This record gives sequence, C-alpha cells and structure tokens, in this order.
Amino acid sequence: MDITKDIRPLAEFKRDTGRFMSRLKETGRPSVLTVNGKPALVVMDAEAWQDVSDRFEHARTVAGIRQGLDQAHDGQGIEASAFFERLAGASDDQ
Repeated sequence: MDITKDIRPLAEFKRDTGRFMSRLKETGRPSVLTVNGKPALVVMDAEAWQDVSDRFEHARTVAGIRQGLDQAHDGQGIEASAFFERLAGASDDQ
C-alpha cells in the first residue's frame, strides 16, 4: 500500500468512481477510504480480493497442519488404527 496514493476521502471516490476502479485494477492495491479523516472502508479489485482470500485460506490450512503436527509431537491424539476402529464401532452402533 502506498499511503500517499491509497488513502483517499470517500467523497472523492464517489465523485470519480470510474477513475478509482481503473486504478484499483491497474495497481492491484486496495484503497482505504476515509470519512471525516478517519478510515472507514477498504475497496479493492475483485481479482486482488480473490488472491488475498486464497492466501489467507492457505495460511489457515498450514497453521492447522502445524498445530496437528505439534500435537502429535507432544503425544496428543491417538494412533490412526485406534481411531478407525472407534469409527467403525460407532457406525456399527447406529
């Protein structure tokens, strides 16, 4: 983010939405829109949003895997064979 270009008043965005949209698509950077000088909204190109969303989901997945590996390293959990035996037993009860 370039704070000299990417923080703009909401009123400016409303007056010249087309120019903002072109810049958002061109740069891929979000813009922070202010109301009374305070941050109020963030707008960004849909493709850039999808990229951010995908990166977030990847990071969340990696964090979950790391947590599971740490738990296994600490001796938490059960062996896979015991888990599947319990699972099979639970389905037999239904």
